[in-house]
Amino acid sequence: MFDKLKAVEMRFEEIGQLLSDPVIIADNEQFRKLMKEHAELTPIVEKFREYSAAKAAEAEAKELLDAGGLDKDFKDLVEEEYLEAKANIERFSEELKILLLPRDPNDDRNVIVEIRGGAGGEEAALFAGVLMRMYTMYAESKRFKVEVINANETELGGYKEVSFMIEGEGAYSRFKYESGVHRVQRVPETETSGRIHTSTVTVAVFPEAEDVEVDINPADLQIDTFRSSGAGGQHINKTESAIRITHIPTGLVVECQDERSQFKNKDKAMKVLRSRLYEMEQEKQNEAIASDRKAQVGTGDRSERIRTYNYPQGRVTDHRIGLTLYKLDQIVNGDMEEVVDALITYYRTEMLKAEAEQ
Repeated sequence: MFDKLKAVEMRFEEIGQLLSDPVIIADNEQFRKLMKEHAELTPIVEKFREYSAAKAAEAEAKELLDAGGLDKDFKDLVEEEYLEAKANIERFSEELKILLLPRDPNDDRNVIVEIRGGAGGEEAALFAGVLMRMYTMYAESKRFKVEVINANETELGGYKEVSFMIEGEGAYSRFKYESGVHRVQRVPETETSGRIHTSTVTVAVFPEAEDVEVDINPADLQIDTFRSSGAGGQHINKTESAIRITHIPTGLVVECQDERSQFKNKDKAMKVLRSRLYEMEQEKQNEAIASDRKAQVGTGDRSERIRTYNYPQGRVTDHRIGLTLYKLDQIVNGDMEEVVDALITYYRTEMLKAEAEQ
């Protein structure tokens, strides 16, 4: 591991020199790539230097203790420094192992989120609206931009389905573990007898794909226009600005009717289609990798029940990691950081176990 860390540090210093080269500065693409690599290596190098400083402090304290002849007060101080350095070495070593884990190349990408009401009818649609609001508020707290792509609203203000893009560096890394079935237990607004109902909502999360990454043959596309539909609104059902794109080879269907412009709707729909095709290819690769490993570390199966939101108890439980928090109000109002951090830590730990087994 430490040979690898020395090589990382040397590359970090090399990039630092290259970034001051006028030739590199003049090449925008090369400069951007090097700046990104420099940013990715910075936390590793900083932690490695902390580790090296702790090793040096440990060696110095040990040398003093081995030499002997110290008065009691000074010896106590040196022993304290030695133990502190030893503890720091252990801690920094574990942190470095995590920093050196293979990085998900999609982590810095924008993300597309699709939410669909599942079992529960109108109540599921209403909870889809709750999740949409939760993700929007969390994204805004991270200074990400949220843009609706398509929304099929119900009369009571819920969503049969809604898709939106979250733009910002690191967006995918914060949302990728949300894919799956979200279950809600509460008394629906439409319930008169006060009975608790259980409903489900499915969430799909995938990274935005670049144009160059997915080759789409125009001949494989069936593009239809139709009039926007929804719960109401001044511009609903006036013009055929909504777009439906069918990718014939895979059967994927994407709709966008959020914009009044047919061109803008087509552009958004193509972004979603491209990203779905990219995700399908990524899943094939992940399955091939997982077949050679005992534990698959990924974003979870979309058909898996991942989380329960229990309103009577004010409880949120993430079933994948056994995490239960009695702070439902804060979480559905966008305070998701504790849940997201716990998931990232869990999956990193699983990756460490998988690396150790190989």
